[in-house]
Amino acid sequence: MRQTSRHQFLLAFDYGEARTGVAVGQELTGTASPVTTLMTTRGRPDWKQIEVLIREWRPRLIVVGMPRRRDDSPHPLAPKISAFCRTLERRYGIPVHTMDESFTSLEASERLKSLRQGGRRRRVAKTDIDKAAAALLLERWMRAHAGERESTDS
Repeated sequence: MRQTSRHQFLLAFDYGEARTGVAVGQELTGTASPVTTLMTTRGRPDWKQIEVLIREWRPRLIVVGMPRRRDDSPHPLAPKISAFCRTLERRYGIPVHTMDESFTSLEASERLKSLRQGGRRRRVAKTDIDKAAAALLLERWMRAHAGERESTDS
């Protein structure tokens, strides 16, 4: 049996000051699944857990959500997210792309709430929203770049 190629998987991070949602995507299907939410400690990402995820999934590339304001002015988190991206690229030698993350957390929250309406009525946890937002972000990125991948596969 052939081992899965690292070219099939992508990782996404929905970076936040308190938590960072993580999702994995499958290029073949164009789908993404929430994986985990990492806690930020004293303003620092959980690099040990990120290392574990990189080793486990062996992604071809990484997508990080970059917030944008409606008026296109810089978001206060943009410098921290840019630094996070540079560190990911430097540490792991994997290309890092950013993607507009506008409304992914809101959309993820609404989806999770609607899924839970038929069952138990517990609140949707912020950690669930973070990793679901990372999955939405990654699916958006894959849709936006599907033609690029197909042209390089030929």
